[in-house]
Amino acid sequence: EVQLVESGGGLVQPGGSLKLSCTASGFTFSNYDIAWIRQVAEQGQGITWVADVTSRGEPYYSAAVKGRFTISRDNAKNTLDLQMDNLKTEDTGHYYCAMHPGGPWRLSGSVRGRGTQVIVSS
Repeated sequence: EVQLVESGGGLVQPGGSLKLSCTASGFTFSNYDIAWIRQVAEQGQGITWVADVTSRGEPYYSAAVKGRFTISRDNAKNTLDLQMDNLKTEDTGHYYCAMHPGGPWRLSGSVRGRGTQVIVSS
């Protein structure tokens, strides 16, 4: 059974930094693309893709976070990190670690953990 456990969320001021981590189990981590997705605070906003890193270690970022967030993976430890710098109030939301059972990353049909809350506020 795929299990993804996120940690590292919290309250931070605008311009500050947070590092999220995800520990994975139940599948061969190194064979899968892994992603961070989020549900922002505004009502009616669905889950959106933040960043992903391929099984070969290639990172991809949404336009909203490119240049501010850094995604990384450690296949030896089955972990995924998201370093978030220069945080903005619009980054407030619930962040999830996710993977797609088919291998290559796709949001539709993906499996995610329970998530961790990030609040950016002064």
